[in-house]
Amino acid sequence: MPLQLPEWLIFNFNAQLILYIGVVVGVLLAFEGLRQVFSSRGRREEARSRRLQMISKGATTEEILAILKPEEQQSIADRLPLVGDLPRVLLQAGITMSSGAFLTTCFAGFVFATVVFAQLGNLILAAAAAFLLCMVVPILAVRLQRTQRINELVRQLPDALDMMARGLKVGHPLQTSLASVANEMPDPIGTEFGLVVDQVAFGDELVEAFNEFADRLNQEDVHYLATAIAIQHGTGGDLSRVLTVLSKVIRERLTMRRKVRAVSAEGRLSAAILSVVPVIIFVGLNVMSPSYYGDIADEPLAKPLVFVVIGLVILNALILRRLVQIRY
Repeated sequence: MPLQLPEWLIFNFNAQLILYIGVVVGVLLAFEGLRQVFSSRGRREEARSRRLQMISKGATTEEILAILKPEEQQSIADRLPLVGDLPRVLLQAGITMSSGAFLTTCFAGFVFATVVFAQLGNLILAAAAAFLLCMVVPILAVRLQRTQRINELVRQLPDALDMMARGLKVGHPLQTSLASVANEMPDPIGTEFGLVVDQVAFGDELVEAFNEFADRLNQEDVHYLATAIAIQHGTGGDLSRVLTVLSKVIRERLTMRRKVRAVSAEGRLSAAILSVVPVIIFVGLNVMSPSYYGDIADEPLAKPLVFVVIGLVILNALILRRLVQIRY
């Protein structure tokens, strides 16, 4: 008579098998995603930009454009909040990883973290913590990297314009001046100007390449540069003088932005403190005197009042942020 295992043992065995398979798949996907991220951002000391790094490896112009400036593809995910503009954000952040691979990696990490956190407590809380850690935090980190990269590019832009202007003054053609910026300046300005040079070498018009450069970054100073190139290309004129004046204007705008941030620093700090103080007081009272709020937790009006207070705290934070946020 064959030996038959109890049904509960079979069920537990199957559940554990599925759990282990899910963990292994999640770890493999997360490892592959991290490998793509770090390999796409690797740099060698002798390469001044990712474009030069690819050229040193023998990549063609078409391969460079396909990797560093991929074509944007429309999908259903483009209509979703927080991730709808993810392809453009990744491109502006200098990450060559596709949005699909990025979201797949985040989802794999979410599944793995949920399984791990579920062993420590409630499944719903584990899923919420995993979603925050593996889905929200990476997207916010990419957006922060995008902001830092664009700010660095704008900071480098006056030096790039001065280099172009000097090249034009000594008689170099515009294409050669652009190539000198792409080859001699570091990332991110070196890579972005290198893409413009590669586009022109691949057959695109110079004005079209600069317009795509401006649309890709969506920065006012870069739009000014694209407009200046378009006007000079269509009507002629002293482009070196235009670039010199534009470089001076951008430097003065950067100086003004720093002054505005310095003047508004006290207001922004006060807004942050006033937004955090209610949360600190609530947590402190619960730690020092748990019965302060615990005695009224079962009252009928307790829960509605809690939601009202939370709404007022959030509204206070939004209003204060709006008051101290100066657009320049």
